[in-house]
Amino acid sequence: MPHHKSAMKRVKTNAKRNLRNRFAKKTLRTKVKQVRLATDPEKADKALHEAISALDKAARKGFIHKNKAARSTSRLVKFVNKLKAQ
Repeated sequence: MPHHKSAMKRVKTNAKRNLRNRFAKKTLRTKVKQVRLATDPEKADKALHEAISALDKAARKGFIHKNKAARSTSRLVKFVNKLKAQ
């Protein structure tokens, strides 16, 4: 247990940020999963745009690295294009 005032505040702040980060990453994973599970090309395309937006936002806010966002976006676009080709 921290004794200094600043350390006590840090514990509270870290807990809040941890909760916010977990929620953001969970929503991100859900959006990516929706693209992966889509069987209809139109639904997949709509889900793709939502996922790309969420990935970019997460990278901007520092939840994930910008290269991870770019890599995930690239793979999802590739997946949806393959789905459309069928």
